[in-house]
Amino acid sequence: MSKQFDVLVIGAGPGGYIAAIRAAQLGFSVACCEFSAYDDPAGEPRLGGTCLNAGCIPLKALVASSEVFEKVSHHLDDHGIRVSEASIDVTKMQQRKEGIVTKMTAGVQFLFRKNKITLLKGRGSFAGRDDAGYRVIISGKEEEEVLAQKVIVATGSKARHIPNIQVDNMTICDNEGALKFTEAPKKLGVIGAGVIGLEVGSVWRRLGAEVTILEVMPSFLAAADESVSREASKLFLKQGLHIKLGVRINQAKHIEHGVSIAYTDDQGSEHTLECDKLIVSVGRVPNTEKLNLEAIGLQTDERGFIPVNNHCETASPGVYAIGDVVRGPMLAHKAEDEGVLVAEQLAGQKPHIDYNSMPWVIYTTPEIAWVGKTEQQLRSEGSDYKTGQFPFAANGRALGLGDAEGFIKMLADAKTDEILGVHIIGANASDLIAEAALAMEFRASSEDVARTCHPHPSLSEVMREAALALEKRALNI
Repeated sequence: MSKQFDVLVIGAGPGGYIAAIRAAQLGFSVACCEFSAYDDPAGEPRLGGTCLNAGCIPLKALVASSEVFEKVSHHLDDHGIRVSEASIDVTKMQQRKEGIVTKMTAGVQFLFRKNKITLLKGRGSFAGRDDAGYRVIISGKEEEEVLAQKVIVATGSKARHIPNIQVDNMTICDNEGALKFTEAPKKLGVIGAGVIGLEVGSVWRRLGAEVTILEVMPSFLAAADESVSREASKLFLKQGLHIKLGVRINQAKHIEHGVSIAYTDDQGSEHTLECDKLIVSVGRVPNTEKLNLEAIGLQTDERGFIPVNNHCETASPGVYAIGDVVRGPMLAHKAEDEGVLVAEQLAGQKPHIDYNSMPWVIYTTPEIAWVGKTEQQLRSEGSDYKTGQFPFAANGRALGLGDAEGFIKMLADAKTDEILGVHIIGANASDLIAEAALAMEFRASSEDVARTCHPHPSLSEVMREAALALEKRALNI
């Protein structure tokens, strides 16, 4: 007899494992299947998905290590601290990263045991549906069929590759190979000036690489507020990142000591970039092609996403999809929230997600974060809005930390004062943006933030000053 569960989650990434945990908390019998081993020495499936194993967590570990190295190498003298010439042991840095990943993935395994979630080791694909529920084939070392009343698809995404550019994750790499370099390349090429391209490129620049980023789009960080994009472009150029916009990639081929990239610039001139390593970072595509959705009457759209409604329900009753396989931004915290939403709906609750209050973060130096609408969006919509902006350079805590670049910008409705968007470029932006997300979730006004006492001295005071600036009453500038 097949194993039977109330809920089966296909995929154990941030969306999948959180959905499984919340469903188990609510009293359902839950199973979760996963097949990706990543770099597990025993070849066993590793929980946590791309985020924990080959994305967010390992990359942020490398970001932290490279930032420390740069600070020791170039900024300690500002504090009166003198050290002999710093050197970097990339092997040890990578070992630290792997230790963090192992600890985090083991933590998810512990949470599965704690919540009595059955882990099914293998790839899940639909076999059909009958009166007993959905039949799903788990293809691992052995093949088995399980039954589930409800199924949550959370199979995540994978790096998009460029036709005719062969990724080998040795010399030409996607996000996975880019995190495994055994030494800093002398020259590094990056195709794509998006989140991953900027973060990874910045890591290896701090460690000594000469980094050139080739971006097809004519504008830099078009998704961010235009003020933030301009400031980021200025600061990254000052740091030594070479960013070329509006290019067309013609060819990338292996040469004796690396890679040669032929491209056309925005003026139509032909160029060749030779580098030791090339990172291809041009977005991600959903992992939906091996789910056998046709067996239950579903199909993906033209981009490979599974169509869902506002409750993450598919057209097949009892089947849900979340995270990178559905519409919306490919963000781990978005997947987590959708996982909770689906589990709570199954329990009869009425959860809701406000996607406009979902923050975005880029872990560069300085960090970039935003929530809500950009000024260019409000302008194109014809909205009546007001702006307030305050620089970190006028904040005592930022000056004391030696991280006084950037600003916080707040946008609010000109009549109601409701906060419409908050945009940050500066130290700890990834943490500071949470206050803005909370304010927007509760439809707070800029006055609500302005009249809330913030600790002194702290970076959070810049948020308050930006709110005060909306009414031309900033106190410290």
